[in-house]
Amino acid sequence: MSSKTIIGIVVVLVALLGTIVLIHQHQADQLNDTAAVDLQSLGEQSAHESNIELDQSLLPGNPSPLPRLVDLGADNCLPCKMMAPILQELKVEYAHLFATHFIDVWKNPAAGRQFSVRMIPTQIFYDAEGKELFRHEGFMSKQDILRQWRRLGIEVEATG
Repeated sequence: MSSKTIIGIVVVLVALLGTIVLIHQHQADQLNDTAAVDLQSLGEQSAHESNIELDQSLLPGNPSPLPRLVDLGADNCLPCKMMAPILQELKVEYAHLFATHFIDVWKNPAAGRQFSVRMIPTQIFYDAEGKELFRHEGFMSKQDILRQWRRLGIEVEATG
């Protein structure tokens, strides 16, 4: 084989390897645990869906008996689906310390606007007076949620 043929083969192999790495990186970015769905990609689809009446007490600025976590997501969003059992556990295990709510912004696009949501899932932590204390975009583990409550002064116990 000539040196030009060998160099050509090496160039093709390097290009192929680079393409494989980029594809793998793109797939990993889509599935990592901080994945989020851009609401802009919804376009006009959500405008045609019926609005579900939003519990006005959940809106920013409204007081409640307990601090609250509002998770804004959608039933068909992968990271949101991963969070559903976590939110249910929090709702049951920590009901005496904070309230946990889920709002589907694909079924209720007005809620996404009212909460100024840019990506889903988004978690918003409020104090009992309705003041926003912290906002996170993307998947959030149970341990991270509990850690954030502790940072905000709510005495929660870590669970296994």
